[in-house]
Amino acid sequence: MRILLCCAGGLSSSILMKKMKSWAASHGEDLEIVAMGTGEAIEQWSNGWDCVLVAPQASYRMDDMEKEIQIPMEAIPSLDYAIGDAEKVMKLAHKITNQ
Repeated sequence: MRILLCCAGGLSSSILMKKMKSWAASHGEDLEIVAMGTGEAIEQWSNGWDCVLVAPQASYRMDDMEKEIQIPMEAIPSLDYAIGDAEKVMKLAHKITNQ
């Protein structure tokens, strides 16, 4: 699975990204994930990504993002993001992509 993980600037999402990579590796799942800001996601979404996951603090930008991004996109629940629950975030990605 290929995931764009977005926050306001791509910094806080990099912590969750590392946890998701570790979780995927320990569960034998192929995962390519990149943390970036919402503006970058609008530019990059069409490069073969499966979905966009948006950090809670950037979810206010989703209305604007949905005008451009034509792949599944969802806001990450605040608690899952705050504690870095990689399993729940991966389940969210699978749910929105039907994978």
